[in-house]
Amino acid sequence: MSDRLMTIREMCDTYDVTPRTLRFYESRELLFPERRGQHRLYDRKDRARLTLILRGKRFGFSLEQIRQLLELYDPAERNLTQATATIATARERLADMERQQEELAAAITDLRQQIAEGETMLKTLQSGA
Repeated sequence: MSDRLMTIREMCDTYDVTPRTLRFYESRELLFPERRGQHRLYDRKDRARLTLILRGKRFGFSLEQIRQLLELYDPAERNLTQATATIATARERLADMERQQEELAAAITDLRQQIAEGETMLKTLQSGA
């Protein structure tokens, strides 16, 4: 990734987000673009942070969780603390997702059964029996 600065429009086009989203992330102290007058300019670090934010949101992490993980960035210690915390948070989220998946699978099975029973009852009513 180059060291060049990107405008808000370039960021939106590249990452498929809206200007409002970028400003929101900035207000939540997740992104720190350079300000030149009314213009926001995003560097390589901002782009990396946005990539992580979007990935975290996709996995269902809260913005606060994402912010806390991003704050742990410390290249002096090779990001060991950040990586450890990220893995722990990801494992917790995965466990939640797997629990939700099991609950959803059970609900789907129940709904299929209810539909089948309803269809059987409807056929009985339609046949006049």
